[in-house]
Amino acid sequence: MKNLASATLAAFVISLPALAQQQTPPAGPRPDPLAAAVFPPELIMQNQEAISLTEEQRTYMMTEVQRVQSQAMTVQWRMQREVEKLAALLRQDRSDEERVLAQVDTVLFVERAMKRMQMTLLVRLKNRLTPEQRMKLREIQGVGAKPRDD
Repeated sequence: MKNLASATLAAFVISLPALAQQQTPPAGPRPDPLAAAVFPPELIMQNQEAISLTEEQRTYMMTEVQRVQSQAMTVQWRMQREVEKLAALLRQDRSDEERVLAQVDTVLFVERAMKRMQMTLLVRLKNRLTPEQRMKLREIQGVGAKPRDD
């Protein structure tokens, strides 16, 4: 039972859904507020020709994606280590609340770093696209009106 709880907690904390591709909750369709504002790297890559991506843009984007992937691996290893520490604290017969919450803070800090890297990548890729390319990607996504630029 303890192993199941630890595994469930670890899976919950480690799961880092891509910000731009979050699933709609089953309670009812709610539009993703980020979908029209940023573009997943896969969407750009799969539609390079359709959006007339230049060689300079392609090179920049590939470099950025590779940089983030490299950093993400390091962060994922750290996340796993910190979750294991948290699980060990929780497996004790009597868990020290202060130590558990301090470890939760550490886990959340690492998770924040991962999400920040992901968002940085999405913003950099979006900013490298022309207005026409962004409009074309929105059409491909089937997303509504253009978000405000303020």
